[in-house]
Amino acid sequence: MNTAISCIRVSDVRLCPYCKSSGIVKNGHTKTGKQQYLCKYCKKRFIDYYTYSAYQEGVNSYIIQLTKEGLGIRSTARVLHISTTTLLKRIMAIARDLSKPVIRKGKTYEVDELCTFIKQKSRRIWVVYALERKSRAVVSFATGTRTNKTLNRVLSTLKLSEAYKIYTDGLKHYKSLIESAVHRVSRYGTNHIERKNLSLRTHLKRLGRKTICFTRSLVVLGAILSIYFWA
Repeated sequence: MNTAISCIRVSDVRLCPYCKSSGIVKNGHTKTGKQQYLCKYCKKRFIDYYTYSAYQEGVNSYIIQLTKEGLGIRSTARVLHISTTTLLKRIMAIARDLSKPVIRKGKTYEVDELCTFIKQKSRRIWVVYALERKSRAVVSFATGTRTNKTLNRVLSTLKLSEAYKIYTDGLKHYKSLIESAVHRVSRYGTNHIERKNLSLRTHLKRLGRKTICFTRSLVVLGAILSIYFWA
């Protein structure tokens, strides 16, 4: 993986790196003596060239790739030569910018829960998500305790899509949350999502049953899952 420092300078191309306009003017110097510029159109400031690896082109793509391959925060930071604090900020920003998939009407879904923990095994957290049966795409997910509130955050999305059928396991909560006309509980009804659970635990070490790579923050867990499902 190439994370070499870019040698391209703003002073060479005379273009704003954000809006690509040529209306840039000098705007003083940084504490380290680098020339700073101001764009007259988008009003953003930037320096002549960056030497920190986190600012290099394509770093976000590497972060997405390594996250989906199961590398932890510290492992990814070591590979990309950036700090863990910067990496966490980038992960949160990438997750915020992701767009959720379009949910089509009249589809068949499978819903299941996956158990993990935050910081210590006594603090159990459940990942509830819905899988569209034909495309195997995850259309919605939620993290939290195993309660009607957490389950309904996923099921409410499926209700709006006028789901044809919703397959679940025998958890009693679903009977009160899903209409009996579309709710199905059968032996092989959740085969696809159960296989997805296995893939999740294999690809994301933080979801392993016996691991020291546990999650320390519920917010970070949600961001990692967003990147894994939708990036």
